[in-house]
Amino acid sequence: MIAENLAKVKERIVLAAERSGRAAEEIKLVVVTKGRTVEEIQTLLTTGHHVIGENRVQETQQKYDQLQSKLTKSNNNISLDYTCEWHLVGHLQRNKVKSALDMFDMIHSVDSLRLIEEISHRAEMKCQQADILIQINTTGEESKFGVNANDVYQLLEQSLSKPGICIKGLMTMGMLNASAKENRAAFTLLRTIAEKIKAKRFPKITMEYLSMGMTNDFEVAIEEGANIVRIGRAIFSSTE
Repeated sequence: MIAENLAKVKERIVLAAERSGRAAEEIKLVVVTKGRTVEEIQTLLTTGHHVIGENRVQETQQKYDQLQSKLTKSNNNISLDYTCEWHLVGHLQRNKVKSALDMFDMIHSVDSLRLIEEISHRAEMKCQQADILIQINTTGEESKFGVNANDVYQLLEQSLSKPGICIKGLMTMGMLNASAKENRAAFTLLRTIAEKIKAKRFPKITMEYLSMGMTNDFEVAIEEGANIVRIGRAIFSSTE
């Protein structure tokens, strides 16, 4: 089921990319494995897809440790390859930053100066660079995390002096109970903000990635410029 669903999602990505005048190879698919078992992740990895996303540091730690343990073992002298590219797509608490930097290749959900400062501090201690995206609340929902669209430029200016981080783009979420058509405006807004940031030419800040679009709306997100989509249910659910 996972392999078949993954293939269908990739076909839909190809078509959406064509509609936006881009190649499907420009779109990074992050398969969200929140709530999924290590066995399900292993099945995903056997398809050749190694880019996965998680929402919570603590849940990821258990899966990460198990997969890393399997990586050191062999089955009938055949090496087991469970190498993953890990993305944190859920909210990050400052007290979880140290653990997050040990596991994740990219953090999508950075939404405050205090969190940037903590990531910077921890990355400096580890002598590493943390690749991050700034999460913007493009729907205006009070229940959502994310920087206010009008405040992102000040946040970027304040981040320029922080070592150990590389801001590589933006992330947003559409409204969960809205249609893809209704969420188009949120995705258009993120693309517009990214274009304005590019024009300001902040040093050490790139707009390489726009992370937006999930199972219900990823095709519209791609049409509006997404080059990272975060999809879980369409791949793991038997009803998709």
